[in-house]
Amino acid sequence: MGDYVYPSIFLSYFLFFIFLAGGIFFFVRSFRHGYWGSKGEDPKYRMLEDDSPAAPGHEGAEHH
Repeated sequence: MGDYVYPSIFLSYFLFFIFLAGGIFFFVRSFRHGYWGSKGEDPKYRMLEDDSPAAPGHEGAEHH
């Protein structure tokens, strides 16, 4: 009868390392692209302004 404890522990540590590395990678990537600064939400407001009916180019356009 084999001992199956060590492979499962190694797998769980490996998955933990993969998730941790992915989280750190995307955190650093988002930090470098400026999503954590004072202007981090500017794209959201620009998108909301583009979707508003009062925006230029939206005269007479129907929204569904």
